[in-house]
Amino acid sequence: MRDYAGTRNTRKRSMKKFFFLIVLLILVIGGLGAWWINGTAPADSADQKTQTFEVSQGEDVRQIANDLKAKGLIKDAVVFYLLIKQEHIGGKIQAGNFQLSPSMSAGKIASVLQVAKDDIRITIPEGKRAEEIAGILKEHFQNYNPSWNQQLDVNEGYLFPDTYAFDKNADITTIIATMKDNFYKKYASIPDRTKSTLTEAQIVTIASIVEREARFPQDRPLVASVILNRLNAGMPLQVDATVQYALGYQSDEGTWWKNDLSNNDLKFNSPYNTYLNTGLPPAPISNPGLESLEAVINAPQTNYLFYVSDKTGHNHYEETFAQQQSDIQKYGISD
Repeated sequence: MRDYAGTRNTRKRSMKKFFFLIVLLILVIGGLGAWWINGTAPADSADQKTQTFEVSQGEDVRQIANDLKAKGLIKDAVVFYLLIKQEHIGGKIQAGNFQLSPSMSAGKIASVLQVAKDDIRITIPEGKRAEEIAGILKEHFQNYNPSWNQQLDVNEGYLFPDTYAFDKNADITTIIATMKDNFYKKYASIPDRTKSTLTEAQIVTIASIVEREARFPQDRPLVASVILNRLNAGMPLQVDATVQYALGYQSDEGTWWKNDLSNNDLKFNSPYNTYLNTGLPPAPISNPGLESLEAVINAPQTNYLFYVSDKTGHNHYEETFAQQQSDIQKYGISD
């Protein structure tokens, strides 16, 4: 005889489990849907004020999403990341500066990031001084103002050399902030920076000299070594680049860096003249790149106190003044 009552009870229990799983699935789907809808909605629909958002060349989508979240432009970085992946537009995001606001939805922001049509792209080479950077900006920005020069000058050393994309109407405050932010990001990437006994200001100032004195990559660490050795010995640096910086623009040569310094030039009265003054100049003399900053922080231990540059721009390093004078004769360099 079959137990129909037991079978019915088993079926009831199975149906209850089935309905429970259905309800649970609906709740999960509903929760995910609510999470997705909330995550793609504007971060603040009432805030229509725009801000400049920069996407660096080669920056990955996850970092972009995190940066958007940090700036309050999206609600959820994970949702934005998944949105980009779902739409297969990660490769379409452009490097450059974009005007975004918290009132934009995640989808709208993703769309805007694919078109950087109003950007001005400029390249700042390593070792340029503030006035040279001002000249580059003047060539590209219609809203350039002579007052930009002074603002650039007070940030000498921290205007990181790189390729930038700026909105065509960007002001000097935005431009400087972007370059300085880039500097601090790159500086923070140097692993051994915290081990150095030098201050950040000292490192930047020495690196600014290295950038002007070392034409080839292999010379950067050795030039840094000579500078540090002379500082430790209490010797004047006697670096031509600091005198060039002090002399300023040379109208007859059309350059900010005088080519051949005379004996009178070496007597030019300026706190930047390291022939007359012991120690570092009061501030950086150019804007160094990452390699020069690394060269100072990781300068090798040497006994070099002198170097001369030959006619090809290669440096030759010596421990004594007599050896330096020999090099001057050897390479046909006028003293």
